[in-house]
Amino acid sequence: MERLWSPWRHEYIASTSPEKFDGACIFCEAQKNSADDEKNFVLFRGSSNFVILNRYPYISGHLMVAPFAHIGELHSAPKATTDEMIDLVKRCEAALRGAYQPQGFNIGMNQGRVAGAGIADHIHMHILPRWGGDTNFMSTVADTRVLPEDLPTTYRKLLGRI
Repeated sequence: MERLWSPWRHEYIASTSPEKFDGACIFCEAQKNSADDEKNFVLFRGSSNFVILNRYPYISGHLMVAPFAHIGELHSAPKATTDEMIDLVKRCEAALRGAYQPQGFNIGMNQGRVAGAGIADHIHMHILPRWGGDTNFMSTVADTRVLPEDLPTTYRKLLGRI
């Protein structure tokens, strides 16, 4: 089996400490004021969770579902919160299918810094649409991701679909 290494990912993970965000949690900050939802790329608010675009996406349409409560471990979340989280992941999948017609998805959670969580103290699920051939040499040799659209375009494309 061949492997391609992406050491820049570790640099990003290591640099996303609470100090980088002045001690503020990006998920807690993003959901504070619904009047700022477009500026913060919040697409949907449920009763216990919200859906937000990833500001540093791996691919266009990279969504996250996070609870309103600042919870650092999945087992600490109330059942109603995790039930709604999974329901919103399903709704995100449907919205992404409608907007982008992907051939597959990566869906998951990195819990804890050593597991790859950039924001380790606030659980969140990632939903990424995927297509055959959606990765290329740019990430490997140039430390660059090529995204075909900007975040405001992605936001407008998905707003109202979830």
